Amino acid sequence: MQYATITGWGKCVPPATLTNQDLSTFIETSDEWIKSRTGISQRHISHVNTSELASLAAKRALAAAGIDGSELDMIILATASPDTLIPNIASTVQANIGATCAAFDINAACSGFLYGLGLASSQIKSGQSRKVLVIGAERLSFYLDWSRRETAVLFGDGAGAVVVEASEIQGGVLGYELSNDPEGRDILKANFGSAMDRFSADSLDFFIQFEGQEIFKRAINGMNKLSVKVLDKCGIDKDAVDLVIPHQANERIIDTLVSKMKIPKEKAFVNIANYGNTSAATIPIAICDALEKGLIKPGQTILSCAFGAGLTSAALLFKWGERVTPIASCDAELPPCEQTGIELVKDAVNYFCNR
Repeated sequence: MQYATITGWGKCVPPATLTNQDLSTFIETSDEWIKSRTGISQRHISHVNTSELASLAAKRALAAAGIDGSELDMIILATASPDTLIPNIASTVQANIGATCAAFDINAACSGFLYGLGLASSQIKSGQSRKVLVIGAERLSFYLDWSRRETAVLFGDGAGAVVVEASEIQGGVLGYELSNDPEGRDILKANFGSAMDRFSADSLDFFIQFEGQEIFKRAINGMNKLSVKVLDKCGIDKDAVDLVIPHQANERIIDTLVSKMKIPKEKAFVNIANYGNTSAATIPIAICDALEKGLIKPGQTILSCAFGAGLTSAALLFKWGERVTPIASCDAELPPCEQTGIELVKDAVNYFCNR
């Protein structure tokens, strides 16, 4: 039997940051207000397109796995903010890393990376693929109305990627559950797509909209339900989980989730303070950060769960392999950024806040 094991990992976070203090210069908020409600201190603002963030995260993941792009059988790129809809940006990444394989985008919003990782593991376990690259990448700053405090304080840009390989050693992805609740699809949305009236300037208002309290409730219920389901499916007790890597949308959601599941808070990895909500990129970035901090150890059982627009939800259980350090490193970097985060969003701020 083939097992699907994570063998490489990499992240790409743009250098420019937008702090809570920066936000308070153009919207009515404060560092204390944002931190107490979300746990966020800053977010990164990209000076390049989503595909460029994804490509660098991919190159770093490939180096960590010790493989070349030409060895890949498939690329799955989860994003809700591609630079182009036609063609998909997985093909852009494919060209940038020298791959010659199947490549496609999926949009399951914040759950996208776990959707992709689940699909990758099924490809490998079926024998269809041996090496799959899964990426979560977002440039959500593109979708923000900077005059709306409820969304402007939450989101950031970034990318993360993992290489999943076939292995004879038992472990890797143990099981996953995916779901969607279409009845709630209108409580978290951005009206961008062919339904827009391209002859009306009002159609340019495709900013992210959501109902915060309803999302809070549904997020906890959705992630808890699927987490319990995947644990039961794999025959693993919650007490055997060594680490929980949840979607980083709001620290209060994470706290409430692990409390409801009766999992000790110290088992939940949280890095939202530094990045904000990077949607499909939060979990792969968190995996990289947890490895850098030495929190992921060989043989650990890790539970990951997410919730996003759609309303999608996902939970995935995996057993980490023996290696927790990269085989090699990647010297590539993003193009230099000469602007601060607040300078990068200046034009959008002027547009939304002064109309």
